Amino acid sequence: MMNRIHLGIASLFVSALFSLPALAAAENYTLDPNHTNIVWSANHFGFSTVYGKFANVQGTLTLDEAKPENSKVTVTVSPANIVTGIDKFDAHLKSDAFFDVAKFPTATFESTRVEVIQPSKTAKVYGNLTLHGVTKPIILNVTLNKIGESPVTRKKTAGFSATTVIKRSDFGMTFALPGVSDDILLTIESEASAS
Repeated sequence: MMNRIHLGIASLFVSALFSLPALAAAENYTLDPNHTNIVWSANHFGFSTVYGKFANVQGTLTLDEAKPENSKVTVTVSPANIVTGIDKFDAHLKSDAFFDVAKFPTATFESTRVEVIQPSKTAKVYGNLTLHGVTKPIILNVTLNKIGESPVTRKKTAGFSATTVIKRSDFGMTFALPGVSDDILLTIESEASAS
């Protein structure tokens, strides 16, 4: 009788264990270039703050919802796609005075570590930025806005906001210092769709 009871309990335990929902595995996402913007701002001789953005940002994201600290992101930007709305200014920024896009056609960011800030949906994403032929570590302050089905694409989508400040002199861009600020604020908005 006891053996039957033990066997019955064991069977119930095994059945319950296998009926539990499996832990979600990490998912791969692709950045949506139509809804990913990197906006930069710099102080111009104390008179004003100038803005521009990088268009057509490409990248991939591995998002682990169960263990977000295991997530990873890789982003590629073409400085030739810099946009200010003023063609002459864009050409100046693409020249060897700044980004020198003929010599350095791409910039990349690759994450190395994610530090989740509890209990909020924020994290510090550590990684290496390669810009103007120089690689330096930077930290992105990231907020997870939403994960859900996009009403447009019908795909699972993750949305993020992020900021960081970089020194352009760290990357060998010293033109017009200190009049044009060394510190450059980057503000990032991104949507990524599950692959």
